[in-house]
Amino acid sequence: MNYIYFLANASLTLRVIDYANSANHFPSSCLTVINRIDGWIVKIKFDFSLTSEQEGDFLAFMKELGFKYEPEALLSTVFWSLDAGESTTEVMRRYQIAIIDHGYCNRNNIQQFCQNFLLHLGYYCPETMA
Repeated sequence: MNYIYFLANASLTLRVIDYANSANHFPSSCLTVINRIDGWIVKIKFDFSLTSEQEGDFLAFMKELGFKYEPEALLSTVFWSLDAGESTTEVMRRYQIAIIDHGYCNRNNIQQFCQNFLLHLGYYCPETMA
């Protein structure tokens, strides 16, 4: 089962990663985190179907942080390519999209991306990096 959500900033994205990585009752197999100029897209793919209670808990948590996102054709192709086993570097190069993490996501990758982005930006922190 796949769930794709749009989140406004890095802090919310980190909360989702922490939740997914610490929630042992959610059998998540893969998280994909993509940064766009206007926010973050997180795709969570579960190995197994969630029970109605698990799905309700998960959806309630996600609705507090962002909103369900329906990817356009390009992003659907990006997700398909990653799920097919293509390397993140090759997919980023081909589709010109910033894939920050894919697989078992690590909060350090998100934080490092934000720090590097701000270091080279040269001015104030954009709202999406907060």
